[in-house]
Amino acid sequence: MATKLKETASAPTPMMAQYLALKGEVEDCLLFYRMGDFFELFFDDAKAAAACLDIALTARGEHEGQPIPMCGVPIHAAESYLARLIKAGHRVAIAEQTESPAEAKKRGSKAVVARAIVRVVTAGTLTEEALLDSRASNWLVAVARAGERFGLAAADISTGRFELTSVSSGALDSELARLGAAEIISPEPLTGVIERRAGFDSLSAERRLKERFGVATLDGFGQFDRAALAAAGGLLAYLEEVARESLPFLRPPVALAADDHMMIDAATRESLELTKSQAGTRAGSLLAAVDRTVTGAGARLLAADLGAPLLDRSAIEARLDLVALFEGDSGFRDAIRKQLKALPDIGRALGRLAAGRGSPRDLGQLRDGLNEARRLHDRLAREAEQPPLLAALLPTLTGHGALVDLLSRALVPAPPIDTAQGGYIAEGYDAALDELRATGGEGRRAIAGLEAKYRQQTGIPALKIRHNGVLGYHIEVPAKHADKLMGADSGFTHRQTLAGVVRFNAPDLHEQAVRVGQAGAHALAAEAAHLEELIAAALERANVIAAAADALARLDVAAALAERAAEGGWCRPHFETHSCFEIEAGRHPVVEDALRTSGDRFVANDCALSEDGRLWLVTGPNMGGKSTFLRQNALIAILAQAGAYVPAARAKLGLVDRLFSRVGASDNLARGRSTFMVEMVETAAILSQATERSFVILDEVGRGTSTYDGLAIAWAVVEAIHDRNRCRCLFATHYHELTRLAERLDALSLHHVRAREWKGELVFLHEVAEGPADRSYGLAVAKLAGLPPPVLARARSVLAKLEEGRAATGGIAAGLDDLPLFAAAAEAEPKTDPLRDALGEIEPDALSPREALDALYRLKRLSAESPADANSR
Repeated sequence: MATKLKETASAPTPMMAQYLALKGEVEDCLLFYRMGDFFELFFDDAKAAAACLDIALTARGEHEGQPIPMCGVPIHAAESYLARLIKAGHRVAIAEQTESPAEAKKRGSKAVVARAIVRVVTAGTLTEEALLDSRASNWLVAVARAGERFGLAAADISTGRFELTSVSSGALDSELARLGAAEIISPEPLTGVIERRAGFDSLSAERRLKERFGVATLDGFGQFDRAALAAAGGLLAYLEEVARESLPFLRPPVALAADDHMMIDAATRESLELTKSQAGTRAGSLLAAVDRTVTGAGARLLAADLGAPLLDRSAIEARLDLVALFEGDSGFRDAIRKQLKALPDIGRALGRLAAGRGSPRDLGQLRDGLNEARRLHDRLAREAEQPPLLAALLPTLTGHGALVDLLSRALVPAPPIDTAQGGYIAEGYDAALDELRATGGEGRRAIAGLEAKYRQQTGIPALKIRHNGVLGYHIEVPAKHADKLMGADSGFTHRQTLAGVVRFNAPDLHEQAVRVGQAGAHALAAEAAHLEELIAAALERANVIAAAADALARLDVAAALAERAAEGGWCRPHFETHSCFEIEAGRHPVVEDALRTSGDRFVANDCALSEDGRLWLVTGPNMGGKSTFLRQNALIAILAQAGAYVPAARAKLGLVDRLFSRVGASDNLARGRSTFMVEMVETAAILSQATERSFVILDEVGRGTSTYDGLAIAWAVVEAIHDRNRCRCLFATHYHELTRLAERLDALSLHHVRAREWKGELVFLHEVAEGPADRSYGLAVAKLAGLPPPVLARARSVLAKLEEGRAATGGIAAGLDDLPLFAAAAEAEPKTDPLRDALGEIEPDALSPREALDALYRLKRLSAESPADANSR
């Protein structure tokens, strides 16, 4: 590295001018500036990169009287450094040399080698294997607003998947949470979003899409509103900006509708730990507990399925039928999974080839993957009873024979990633190439023969012919024998003297070296031309190859879900047209796995929600299993509608359109929200969005404030869910006073988690039983937690006094029996202040100057009126 720094320190000022011009094109990126075998960074870029990568920060020359900070990374290790920078949130622009030093010298002795930015590397535009998680999708999402709708364009350019949809403002959070994008761009400020202005125009987007996919109309892809098209335009413009000349692979856009899948907001996903645990790891999540896929593509598809459970019953049943095919025959399942496990990731190999970053190995993966797909097709096609989904998938697995045959003839069995040394085109594919290789081989054999000749001629047994990148082929002898070759009539020419050895050349060696070099260069050029042709042939079939990759992933998911079902004794869910939720012996898959590891048994529980009993109020002690019971039923709903078997003995449910979970919360200090504030925001979202087809789980609503406030809020929330939302709901609480609501709310039923005290110790039974809990076990739990005996004794005496007062006065629930129902209470709400209402209706950013003046006069009139006048108004 020291040598490299010395070389760059002597570089001329024009080079720095070139650097600054390139940096001006990408001011928001770190600039990797190619200099020989290194990417160099300067100024603030160098400081940021050195700190992130933990590499040396040095200085070179001066700019405006100040030393120029700099650091560098070697080209051969650039990917690993890029991965760390991207993970840290940086964007990196790559400036490559577009001509050789020799070509630059032709323009003048002091000419700077021409360079250009060839690519901008961002989190959402990665394709390299080393930079991606093989088992996770990598979404780039563009968000655009048109009227009251938000359009989303999502692309995973590593596989070409391209989706367009539009949602209401209330559903935007859920859709972004579903995608879990690596990078989001938008023309307007949104939290965690990169602001981009260019391209977010629906008319130009429509034109771009038609040109990109060679169609006269987009109708064949689906119906896209203006919001979705605007988002698509922004995404395409961004890809053109960052990819420069090498546009990534995009398949035709898929039109998605928000009502195609269960809506699950970000808070619910986090609460239920769908794809990652509360600690931020994959381990401990539902995905980790379910995933038995054997391919990266299958793992990515399973995560997508769990993130967007279906609302189309026929589509769900089609997935379940395919799982059932594999679940019923373990030998058949094992054989298919073994074949799938050997598959390369052809979807991502295709993505790299399309982006111009592919290699011979990627072509080899297409060859091997498509050949294995045909073998799978032949095996599966022999099944007598084929589920509809399998019948739809099978045609995509075949029909690739011509391409497979071409790649089999053209490529060696194990093609390399690096093309610099050649050797990836198979012998016999091109006779001219074979002849060039033969010429080179003869030359190398002749050179080997020259070594023996020179040894005999000079009498120096230690003489060797060597090769390096600077001198090419040369003769090397120990320094003590060099004098024999130094004479003018020796036939050898001195080239270099080093410590211990001296290097020479000879006419016949030079002649053979030129012959070998020319043959090698021509062979490399011929191989490169063939590689280009093979990539073009593969890309002509890009869409059908991508369809085959999708089919293989779907087969992997189905076989994996069957494996998980057989492993855990899971059952196939059944769906009804009415709003029910009947689970027999349901379990929590993540908790059950954890207990199995420690040798303990999970206690299964039933759940039966129906029209007449759609709201369960669950009481019982902390650590008794209330939260687990709530979560496991929510997870069963997700698994069932994702097309998976579920951890239960029997499951019958009506489709769930929206799932909400308010189970556990923590302070969001970054946004200035306490635990209680977070709880109230999430509860408000549930009450405003849940429909009669929704499923809601609520745990300890109101616990973050005073007892009276908390009970009042919990009471009102239960009534609202029962009377207004009318959805299926599991509501866990410590407020035993809420059990009184069972006398007045027809669809509410009481349940509790069982616990018993035995010889002074609390025993959790983890069983859910009918009826309210007989008592609170707070002090028993406190004892288990290790509270000191004097503190526990004092708590018992305080509790005795409190219970005496409650018995005498009716306690905090006194008077609740006379409280009118929710609807009646709502009618008694006080009238609002007209001035406040008028202020609240004003959208300042949307007003023209004239409208703002009119609004001001209106407010002035309202403020001048008396309270009585205002109310009468």
